[in-house]
Amino acid sequence: MPHALRLAAGGAVLVTVLGCGTPTAPPAPRPASIAESGPRDGIPAPATAAPASPPAIVVSSPAPATAPPQPPSAPGTGVSAPPASTPRKVAPAPIHAAPPPAAGPPHIMVIVMENREASSVLGQPDAPYINSLASAYGQATQWYGVSHPSLPNYLAMLSGSDQGVQDDGTGYTFAGPTLVDQLAARGIGWRAYMEDMPAPCFGGASSGGYVKKHDPFMYFTSITGNPAQCARVVPHPQLITDLQSGGAPPFLFVTPNLCDDGHDCGNASADTWLRGEMQMVMGSSWYRQRGSVVITWDEGGSNNGCCGGATGGQIPTIVVTAAGPRRLNAPGDHCGMLRALEEAYGVGLLGAAAGGASGDLRPLLAT
Repeated sequence: MPHALRLAAGGAVLVTVLGCGTPTAPPAPRPASIAESGPRDGIPAPATAAPASPPAIVVSSPAPATAPPQPPSAPGTGVSAPPASTPRKVAPAPIHAAPPPAAGPPHIMVIVMENREASSVLGQPDAPYINSLASAYGQATQWYGVSHPSLPNYLAMLSGSDQGVQDDGTGYTFAGPTLVDQLAARGIGWRAYMEDMPAPCFGGASSGGYVKKHDPFMYFTSITGNPAQCARVVPHPQLITDLQSGGAPPFLFVTPNLCDDGHDCGNASADTWLRGEMQMVMGSSWYRQRGSVVITWDEGGSNNGCCGGATGGQIPTIVVTAAGPRRLNAPGDHCGMLRALEEAYGVGLLGAAAGGASGDLRPLLAT
């Protein structure tokens, strides 16, 4: 679907999302209202490793005290190999305090694409713009989805847990808390932009190219039960209005429709959409004020993983900032992205983001 929004290019920042474990007692679904998606929301498994690009700056993340021992690095790569698959540890989702940011809230946007192993995007000729971003800006070279299909990955990005979900059901409800609840409690503004969503706070399973399974905000009653919070989940066209007016809040989350995110269409369609989106964002005053854009994919086509439990495949994760090309070679997953966001905004660490085993995307952010 052609992208309707265009602006002059400036600078951009991309942020990824990390996978997490399940809570001890996930809220039970409402069986009568759960709609399952059917076949697994993935694609045939391609090669698992993205082509290496020579780093301009290699950012090393020290292993946390609680993380399991990692295998030795592959000779000559400087990239830690993912640990052997181990059973996911199920534990309560504690909240630990994080240090406050040095100055006012940073500007961070997360864009979530769909269903690509890193090797099926990076280095591929049908995604020239995405590859130009990966070369010119930050890249997490060992990033992984939490699991399959889509929904558990989106829930982990927002709450630090997959909430025990293993399908794309649309009838689940969870109490929270979430990252945006934390932001609201601190008075930090946020907004989520959903392409093809028919109206703010829309609770339906789908509409056009919009699907609820790619919109984690509509699963948490801390958001849907609070009219002021729910009104922040809006149709995508609001983004250009917010950026042009200077009214875009510090944290933005963007979900393209089923074609533009690559779910139902090929790399070329996703690449074209991202070019238009990023040119609009990078040309805005919002981006020029310590802006970072995290571009990540929900899951890959394999079961490769890391971090003591993530098995969602190796995914591309690019972070666009004014800092230029950097490489984060330490492994991580969607919970590691959440950790980075919470650290940047100076709020507590939710669920698996607190443990450290999921990595930390913070070194690639502009904050």
